[in-house]
Amino acid sequence: MLLTLRGLPSEQYFLLGFHFVLVFGKDCGPAEYKTNDGQCCPMCNKGLVVRRDCTLVFSTSCMPCIRGTFMNEANGLTKCFPCSPCDPGQGLFTQTECKPTSNTVCDVLDGYYCRSYSSNSECSLAVEHTHCSPGQSTKSPGTKTTDTMCEECQHGFYSQHGVNCTAWTDCKAIGQYKTEDGSQTRDVVCGKSEESLRNRAIVLVPSSVLLFVVFIFVLFVTKGKETKENQLSPKLPVEETGFHERSPVAVEELHSETIPQL
Repeated sequence: MLLTLRGLPSEQYFLLGFHFVLVFGKDCGPAEYKTNDGQCCPMCNKGLVVRRDCTLVFSTSCMPCIRGTFMNEANGLTKCFPCSPCDPGQGLFTQTECKPTSNTVCDVLDGYYCRSYSSNSECSLAVEHTHCSPGQSTKSPGTKTTDTMCEECQHGFYSQHGVNCTAWTDCKAIGQYKTEDGSQTRDVVCGKSEESLRNRAIVLVPSSVLLFVVFIFVLFVTKGKETKENQLSPKLPVEETGFHERSPVAVEELHSETIPQL
């Protein structure tokens, strides 16, 4: 190397020295990367990584990312990044497929919210929203970033499914009385009031007696009418059958048998 440099003009010495400073200097340019031996080389573009570092003669040699990998920035790396999976078991689904220049874009499943984020602020783990218990109401429904907020039902209200708190039934307002108290999970039980039952009895008993009297009256009237008809109808002689059919001899014999002989 030294032998070949001795015959060079002074201008070329200067150019080689300037190039040496650029290539092997401490700081590289914004679009360059530094090799292991301290050389500055041009970066590879998105979707590409370094195959071979640059030399004094050749620039950086780059190669594309293979399927399942990506590179989303200019770089001096030799390997692409692996694409992120969107695991439904972690409450995620694939919104945008991975490409050589960009990573997979995951989103949160319906009914889930993100509980863990990666370094690039993307969701890496989502869990199912909390379901409010009976006796509670949903104060604030869950979103993709927040969980459901629940609150207890106040006295006089109940919730069977953990959605809304409903006021206990007012038994007096519907003309009944309370037979069982309510709780946070069930409504009160209403029954017919004693006054209502008494009023019904006051109406039903006289009505039953009146119907019975009417029935007896109709029965007597019908019976009396049948008796009167039997008394007014004439008694007619009943024709005996078989007497006229006998022969005169039989009649004479019968007469002789009935009259004793003297």
